[in-house]
Amino acid sequence: MSLKKKLIVLNTTIMLGLGSAFAIPSVKAESITDIQSQRTGIQSDISEAEQVIQQLKKEQSKMNAQIAQIESAMKENDQKIKDTKQEIKDTEKDIESLKKEVKALEERIAKREEVLKERALSFQESGGDVEYLEVVLGSKSFGEFVNRVGAVATIVEADQQILSEQEADKADLEKKQATVEKKLQNLKDMEVELKGMQSQIEDQKAETVNMKAKIEKKESETEALKQSLENKDAGLEAQIASIRENIKKEEERKASEKADLDRAAEEVNSSNASSEESSSSSSEESSSSSSEASSSSKGEASAKSSSKAESSSNSSKNSSAAKSAASKTETSSKPSSANTGSAITAGYKYIGNSTYKFGGGRTASDIANGLFDCSAFVAWAYKQAGVNLPASTDALKGAGRQVSSSQKQPGDLVFFNTYKTDGHVGIYVGGGKFIGSQSSTGVAIANMDSGYWASKFNGRVVRVN
Repeated sequence: MSLKKKLIVLNTTIMLGLGSAFAIPSVKAESITDIQSQRTGIQSDISEAEQVIQQLKKEQSKMNAQIAQIESAMKENDQKIKDTKQEIKDTEKDIESLKKEVKALEERIAKREEVLKERALSFQESGGDVEYLEVVLGSKSFGEFVNRVGAVATIVEADQQILSEQEADKADLEKKQATVEKKLQNLKDMEVELKGMQSQIEDQKAETVNMKAKIEKKESETEALKQSLENKDAGLEAQIASIRENIKKEEERKASEKADLDRAAEEVNSSNASSEESSSSSSEESSSSSSEASSSSKGEASAKSSSKAESSSNSSKNSSAAKSAASKTETSSKPSSANTGSAITAGYKYIGNSTYKFGGGRTASDIANGLFDCSAFVAWAYKQAGVNLPASTDALKGAGRQVSSSQKQPGDLVFFNTYKTDGHVGIYVGGGKFIGSQSSTGVAIANMDSGYWASKFNGRVVRVN
């Protein structure tokens, strides 16, 4: 083969080698752009998943605090039930003791009756009026006996003293018995109410625990989704790294081949001193220059493609962040309650800062410490607005005029059937919600359109006059 032909073959090989060296990285660069685009979408999904998880954690924390408050209320109520049962036992002991006193009094009354009869007999034997004896001994009961003896004008002073003692013992006995029986009945009524409240609190706890379980399940599913997305993102990142490593190796291999070809060309050029060889050498340099220019142009195109992909990735991330921020702003916005009235807003300071107390809210100390039951809180709230209301659910039913549930307005009283009919009362604040002192949470705003309170609302709405 002539030297000229050798140079033509050599130049052709160099051109092919250079073209291949830059064509392969260009194709792989396009693959990297596609993968980076996929990563951008996945990273956006990961960001959204993280936001969901954070929100779920907040809800879960809120549920934990609510459960702790409910358990505290249950513990306190349970102690009240135990104390009430002990009082009932003590009162029953008092009644047993009173029964013994009653028996002793009855025995004393019976003895006095015998004394009076004996005196009547003695009065007759000593020449007394027969009519007196007939009146006394003819009585059929002790009450009739007393009435007859008291009606006889000739009764002696000693008999009158005995009768006075009889009446005093009887009155004392009746008074003691009535007091103890009333106390026992009050305690039994209180026990029924406390047990009803305990059942209500347990229902609320069960509902809260169920809500917490749903949140935990959703959080777990979101965590799993996030982990899956992160794994996929890591896989794509590894693909990009692998492609870049392959590009680097390919470029190094082609650079080595080019160097070998350059050395071979130099050897051919140095071995030929003729004008034909010089002309061929010039042709080779021109061809090499053209190849390098073509390579440079392809390299710039590849760089521009990569830059465009990165710009697209950043734009997508910024768009995702903007959407996320807008979503957060929308979620955090809350409706204004400025127009719900001073009776409603008065209780806001106790939200999350109070405890339900049976019979509470009726002393300055209880109010200062946020200790209310439902009716006392309603009465206190309206008092801040200059309106005096009674502090019991039964009395509050008549504190205004009853209106239809569909016409209820902020400030109306709403009633619920809990452990008894109309066992709970609150103040409607609008939007299907009411504020009240709940046994599980203390003073709080609760939803009466769904959940526990929706099932307990009995439709009674009273508009305060």
